[in-house]
Amino acid sequence: MDSLKTKTLAEIYIRQGHLQEAFEIYQALVEKDPGDLEARERLNSLSQRLGFLSSRPSTARSKEEKIRVLQGWLANIQNRRKR
Repeated sequence: MDSLKTKTLAEIYIRQGHLQEAFEIYQALVEKDPGDLEARERLNSLSQRLGFLSSRPSTARSKEEKIRVLQGWLANIQNRRKR
């Protein structure tokens, strides 16, 4: 069943408003590949939208990773304002 957990399916869930399901897929993808920054940024974005923090403590992140995550959030905010 893990083979069905893909970014594509997660994005479909997001478009349909099923944020919790998308969050769970991205969480599994990040656990499988912690180096996948795109999946990690989407997971962080979804955790914000769902109103809770990612299971990984922010203090464990490097400064560069925190900057990348924040830049991703900023890009999402700017994209929403353009709509």
